[in-house]
Amino acid sequence: MIDVQCYKRLGQFCLDVEFQACGVLGLLGPSGSGKSKTLQCIAGIERPDRGRIAVGKRVFFDGETGVNLAVQERRVGYLFQHYALFPNMTAAENIACGVRRHVGRSERRPIVAAMMERLGLTGLEHHKPSQLSGGQQQRVALARILVNEPDILLLDEPFSALDDALKEQVMAELTGVLRQFDKDVVVVTHSYEEAYRLCRTIAVLHDGRIDIIGERDAVFAQPQSKTAASLMGCRNIAPARKTGRRTVFVPSWNCEFTAACDVKDELCAVGIRERSFSPAVPVNSHAVSITEETKLSFGTLVAFRCDGQRPDAPPLVWLAEGGRADTLGVRPEDILLLYR
Repeated sequence: MIDVQCYKRLGQFCLDVEFQACGVLGLLGPSGSGKSKTLQCIAGIERPDRGRIAVGKRVFFDGETGVNLAVQERRVGYLFQHYALFPNMTAAENIACGVRRHVGRSERRPIVAAMMERLGLTGLEHHKPSQLSGGQQQRVALARILVNEPDILLLDEPFSALDDALKEQVMAELTGVLRQFDKDVVVVTHSYEEAYRLCRTIAVLHDGRIDIIGERDAVFAQPQSKTAASLMGCRNIAPARKTGRRTVFVPSWNCEFTAACDVKDELCAVGIRERSFSPAVPVNSHAVSITEETKLSFGTLVAFRCDGQRPDAPPLVWLAEGGRADTLGVRPEDILLLYR
């Protein structure tokens, strides 16, 4: 288990995070939210002003007792965004750099060979980074980390340097590697799709704080905050107020909706995903007028306005499978209740 309580002020920005997690944790947030800075504090690259960081029974940092292990003592595997491979070294030489110093040169060769075989790199021993694809470079960087048998993996935007086609392949490969690792992993990303596919637990960061943390399906189903809902692909978000035990009113849309659960008094907004609208759903149904249609490979993106919607409110978005509609409904369980 990783246990993080970390406070650090950086100019006007304040990082103040606290979480516990086992397995693969995704830190999801927009740029500047503190994701990478959290990794750096765990790794020992940055020193928190106060707090405590532990992995299993090993304490990396404790502001009260003065514990602050050096980077090399923490046994952390840190995969940087652009992999940080040495361009003048071959793949095998890069991986050998990760082997612990007390291991002799003759002993390193079989260790490196075994790791290259494990990650599907056999035959690329003498290739330099410039001769490798993006996916191969990532696997070399991972091999260099794993060969040192780290206690925890920290992956900082592992797919940012890859195009979409390669990203799909590398994500599948990385999923297999993480499954074999069987220790704690923290993945930093701004993509909810990456977080959902790789991680069992997701923590959403906003302005240096944890907005919500929980099991991935639960967080996706009810993100609880406007930031989390937006990061998870919800494009229809508007201020709302509670009008009954399970009913809410959205003034800018001039619509009332019934939710699937009780609404708390602290409600500040609602969200509806573009896939959640349907002309076939009779509940939460409202008259609409279509303003624009954009053909996509997997459907039609329809912009529409609700009857009586405020003129200054932006159109809503519906991902339609085909055909037009005069009314659109939403199932109660698809109404996202947002409290901050």
